Amino acid sequence: MTAFIALTMALLLGEKRAERSQPFDVFGLTTFSAGMIGLQMLLDRGERLEWFASTEIWVEAIASVLGFYLFIVHVLTKKEHFLRTALFRDRNLVLSTVISFALGFVLLPTLALTSPMLEELLNYPVDTTGYMSIPRGVALVGALVLTSLVPGQVDYRPFLMGGMALVVYANWLMLGYSPAMDWRPVVEAGFLQGAGLGILLPALVRAAFGTLDPKLRPEGSALINLSRLYGSTIGIAVVQLFFYANTQAVHIALAKHLTPYRVAANVTGPIGKSGLAALNGMVTRQAATVAVIDQFEILMFAMLVVIPLVFFLRKPRPAG
Repeated sequence: MTAFIALTMALLLGEKRAERSQPFDVFGLTTFSAGMIGLQMLLDRGERLEWFASTEIWVEAIASVLGFYLFIVHVLTKKEHFLRTALFRDRNLVLSTVISFALGFVLLPTLALTSPMLEELLNYPVDTTGYMSIPRGVALVGALVLTSLVPGQVDYRPFLMGGMALVVYANWLMLGYSPAMDWRPVVEAGFLQGAGLGILLPALVRAAFGTLDPKLRPEGSALINLSRLYGSTIGIAVVQLFFYANTQAVHIALAKHLTPYRVAANVTGPIGKSGLAALNGMVTRQAATVAVIDQFEILMFAMLVVIPLVFFLRKPRPAG
């Protein structure tokens, strides 16, 4: 059988000289990666190391600035690089890349905030927290499958608007979280956000590649995925940064009202060390809850900002 296949290929397939592939742009990839890694490390570790009081933060900041500077100069001065300038002449791809970054900025940070909130602030068991995230995943997969079945001739822009609207509405519902709530608001908001993301993802793919030259699609796909990946990582870093800062600020604002002259602080007489520790723990928990809700507001505005970009997307090309 192997000999028959080899003979058939030799007789029916003509020889064709392989096209010369372009050399891979190692310098461009290295400088871009150095810029992104330096920025991410700076955001991740800045709060712990007291920002520019640390030598490490200075090194990461310099690496990030220098990497981005060299990459931009390289793109502007060289004809061939791993992200060709022709990609950025396609309006749909550029706008879709920005939307994809915002999508990643919202996607993983929401999970990074919700799970610790349920476990550490609302005292839900770990398995219960996992069960409460299932509706979000089911809605995401279901909406993803259903939206993928929509014919290519249908305009994708209403789906983009609808998906973004669902994500924004879900994050708006998250602003109503409180220590006194039960599991229902979390499941409802997660389900709506998952449905919105499931509608948004396939519509975004159609928007990005509907007007792009087929020769540029591999690089365009890499750019879209890269933007969503770095949107998620930078989103988590930014959310953590503002979470710690907001927790400290709210803790100070609440604690300054706990004086010996307040009835609530002196209702049973002098408070011992254990009582002060319990009181401080209660204030810290309240401050952390407020800080988490503030981060959901940041994620909501991140999606609101990119909604107007949908109006600048071109209509998809007719099939064929």
